[in-house]
Amino acid sequence: MMTQTAGEDGEVVIGHVKWFDTSKGFGFVTASDVAGDILLHANVLRNFGQSSVAEGARVRIRMIETSRGKQAHSVLEIEPPDPADHPLGAPSSEPTVPETGGPLVPARVKWFDRSKGFGFANEFGSSDDVFIHVDVLHRSTLADLQPGEAVAIRVATGERGRLATHVSLWESAIDSDD
Repeated sequence: MMTQTAGEDGEVVIGHVKWFDTSKGFGFVTASDVAGDILLHANVLRNFGQSSVAEGARVRIRMIETSRGKQAHSVLEIEPPDPADHPLGAPSSEPTVPETGGPLVPARVKWFDRSKGFGFANEFGSSDDVFIHVDVLHRSTLADLQPGEAVAIRVATGERGRLATHVSLWESAIDSDD
């Protein structure tokens, strides 16, 4: 990918997330026209309105040079990873999660286990569980969710019950027209 412009807050660079670890609070972005990895700190990601980002997601960032190397100064855009380029690992035993669902509704993450590839949330005002599969997170540009985290979800009814078809962080959904 190409570096697009330069400005006071660094160069605008398009690349892909190499990895991001929410427990460590950072990850790295690679871009074909930038030598070396670009540090992506959790605070920079939070300023964009996300607490995690999926491996392989396409990102447009402002990159700056520091005494410690290249790092993202701000995130301008995130697009989901291409499933063909970045397989999510072993095939899921869950049925394919549809991409449609109802309107965005507020929910709270009950738990999510990235290694298992799924978790649950509860819509505000309801104790009914809503299943969240890791494929939905990746499609939504997220990589992980934390217990108690406020999210906005679209819900559909599948073969095994209620499941999320889209997940976004609540802060980023407030301004959405969805």
